[in-house]
Amino acid sequence: MPLQPPDDELELIRQSGVALRVGRLSLSAGTGSYRVKASMARVARAMGVERHEAHVTLTEITTTSHRGNSFRTEVAEVRSIGINADRLAKLEVLASALERRAVVSDRPVTTDEVTEELDRITATPPLYGPIRNALWSSIACVGFSFLNNGGPIEMACVFVGAGLGQLLRRAMLRRGYNQFGVTMLAAAVACMTYLTLVQGLHSLGATDALHQAGYVSAVLFLIPGFALVTGALDLAKLDFSAGVARLTHALMLLTSAALAVWGVSAIVGLSPDPGKRLAMSGGVLLLLRFIASFVGVLGFALLFNSPWPMALAAAGVGMVANVVRLLLVDVGVVTQAAAAGACLLVGLLAAGVAPRMHVPRITISVPAVVIMVPGVTAYRAVFYLVNGDTTQALAYGVQAGLVVVAISIGLGVARMLTDQAWAFER
Repeated sequence: MPLQPPDDELELIRQSGVALRVGRLSLSAGTGSYRVKASMARVARAMGVERHEAHVTLTEITTTSHRGNSFRTEVAEVRSIGINADRLAKLEVLASALERRAVVSDRPVTTDEVTEELDRITATPPLYGPIRNALWSSIACVGFSFLNNGGPIEMACVFVGAGLGQLLRRAMLRRGYNQFGVTMLAAAVACMTYLTLVQGLHSLGATDALHQAGYVSAVLFLIPGFALVTGALDLAKLDFSAGVARLTHALMLLTSAALAVWGVSAIVGLSPDPGKRLAMSGGVLLLLRFIASFVGVLGFALLFNSPWPMALAAAGVGMVANVVRLLLVDVGVVTQAAAAGACLLVGLLAAGVAPRMHVPRITISVPAVVIMVPGVTAYRAVFYLVNGDTTQALAYGVQAGLVVVAISIGLGVARMLTDQAWAFER
């Protein structure tokens, strides 16, 4: 006959399971492994667990909870990987509230209390339905299109293509289709929609074939910004298993989308060459850069299921930082150095804004820097690589890689300057 564990060990088992559930919700919402570990540890301490340790990768969590001579080890797998900024913020608020409650009452919170709150968070539906979600994708890519030297024709066609692509992507992911296959299909739909509209306008005499070069902007909603940034930050925290896995996942998503772009390009005989800058005065260009940066970051923040206050904060931070980056490039600063400086500014601004809003910094900083991720450059690298033009592929690939590294350096330095947990190894 198996022996029944003592009541204290049974309670530890329940507490360990609840802490693991917090980690699973955090990981499935797209945050980095360092944040998953911190959230689980804070909730575990609030419940009376003496020590909580965890190993977190992209899809797996292994935890051990200690109290006295007893310990409990559990393993969980998270197969659904997405971005839900609203859930991340709710989990952050919950962890802080549980810590305060345990200190004020001088007694641990119960597993039933935590479970009730987690049930409420889990039951919260997405803030935006499929149509509005697709609209945010369109808005984000329109901002990208202007910043990539697109004009009114490009922006109008990008708006429709990105919206349809995201609508298809969301519908298929919710039905459990393979993420990489869905990414390729969504990219193909966005590209084909854009090109069809451009050709239709061309046949009516409203445009010419030169506008076809803007079709890459229609697929930039597929940039895995959260995975790129959180992966780089995990590496900065010396969490190599999680960081390498996240960056690999991001690279596979980028490659999937880029292959679809290449396939469409090969069929219709196009090349994703850079467009020419629009002719306008410096003052007008600066104003439009502010507007496009704000709109682009706002679209991405809402696409990540951010509440409006959080999205507007991210858009304000990203607008300032991205315009600073563009001005630095205009005066001759190399692209990666400008990106590092702008992301350092993002990190410092987010450190001031996020605590006042009681949200994780990542929900402010990541949407703000996604617009700086060199998606077009990365797509061109894959395009030329598949076409066998290794010189061009290497040039674009190295440029994209250096900018991504610069983004992570800027955010990492900002965290070290504003967070002791990052400044010192403990």
